[in-house]
Amino acid sequence: MSQTSTPHAYEIKSASLPLVSFLIKNSDTSALQADMTRRLGATPGFFDNDPVVIDLSSLEDPHNLLDLPSICLLLRTHQMLPVAVRGANEQQLVQARKAGLFEARDLSIQAPSAPRVETVVQEVIREVEVVREVQSGSGAAMVIDKPLRSGQHVYAKGRDLIVLAMVNPGAEIMADGHIHVYAPLRGKAIAGARGDEQARIFTSCLEAELLSIAGTYRTSDSPLPAEVAGKRAQISLQGDKLVMQAL
Repeated sequence: MSQTSTPHAYEIKSASLPLVSFLIKNSDTSALQADMTRRLGATPGFFDNDPVVIDLSSLEDPHNLLDLPSICLLLRTHQMLPVAVRGANEQQLVQARKAGLFEARDLSIQAPSAPRVETVVQEVIREVEVVREVQSGSGAAMVIDKPLRSGQHVYAKGRDLIVLAMVNPGAEIMADGHIHVYAPLRGKAIAGARGDEQARIFTSCLEAELLSIAGTYRTSDSPLPAEVAGKRAQISLQGDKLVMQAL
C-alpha cells in the first residue's frame, strides 16, 4: 500500500526586489533627524514602507560614533523599512546584526532623489474625479483628464504621468517617470522623483511655478526664458542643470 505524500507547506524561490539606498554622510543622528524633518516632514507617507539599504560607503566615522539602531528608528519614523546595511566596518556590522539588518553586497539599489527635492507632494490624489490608466512604451501611465486646482496633488508612483487639462497655480504634479501636460502648466511639476535623470517634462504651454527633475529644481524666482515662456516646451536634465527647449 503506497503512502500518500503530504503537500509541501511552503516553497523557497529566488527573488529580485528594488531597494532604496539611504546614503549616510554624517554620523550625527541629531543632524540626520533635523535634515530629514526639513526635507521630508511635509510628506510623511511618501515612502510607504519601502525597503531600505543603509549605505555607509561614503561615511567617514573614525571614532565609530554612528548609532545604527537610532538610524533605523529614524527611518521607520519616515515610513522607510531598513532591511540591510552596506559598506559597513566590523563594528558597524555588529550594530547592524543587533538591529536585525543583514549585510548587503550585490543588490539592485534604486537611489532616491526625493529627499533632495525641496518641494515634494504627498502620495495622494485629492479631488480628482477621473483617473485612468493607459499602456505606454514604459508601462502603465497615469492619466488625469480634469483640471487640477490650487491645493490638489497628484503623484504617479513608478510610472509616467499624462495630464490632459490645465494644471493651475498652486497645484502639484509628480511622477517617477516623465510628465506630459497637454495644456497650460502653471503649477508645480516634479519628474524623475526617485532619481531618474532621463525623465523629462513636456507641456503645450510652459508657465510653471516650479520645475524639477531628479531633485534638480527651478522656481518662479528665476523667470522663464523668453523663448519658452508660454510656449510648447520640453524640460530635461543635463548634468546639474535644467535645460528648456521650445518645441
